Amino acid sequence: MMEDMGVISTDDREIKLFYNGDTNKGQQTFAYLKSSKKDVLNIDLSKTKVTATQWAKLAQLLDKPIKELVNSEHPTFIEEYGKNPDIKNDDDWLKILEINPKVLTQPILVNGEQAMQIDTPSEIMTFLEETMES
Repeated sequence: MMEDMGVISTDDREIKLFYNGDTNKGQQTFAYLKSSKKDVLNIDLSKTKVTATQWAKLAQLLDKPIKELVNSEHPTFIEEYGKNPDIKNDDDWLKILEINPKVLTQPILVNGEQAMQIDTPSEIMTFLEETMES
């Protein structure tokens, strides 16, 4: 049974990690984050439903267009939408993330109003240092 998280709160004391627990990168990123002293709310996209509104908020926090959160090279994406889909509208990209969250490009960390996509798990340390200073 999937849980719905409601609105994404922006609490400075808590770090949220949106990741796919089925991937090595997701698992490593979560392990790195657990070693920090912050409270961590892990949102494993393979178990927890994230709504279109929440995806839109994440894109806003990252200051990125929604389509940049989607890995269009992911096998699931290609299987569902083809190699060169004609998707122009943000609502359609949001539906893709809502239906197939595993096509998220990289894990996303949120701390307060700051967010970043994690390309390599060690980037978490940089993010944590920056949020500790602010």
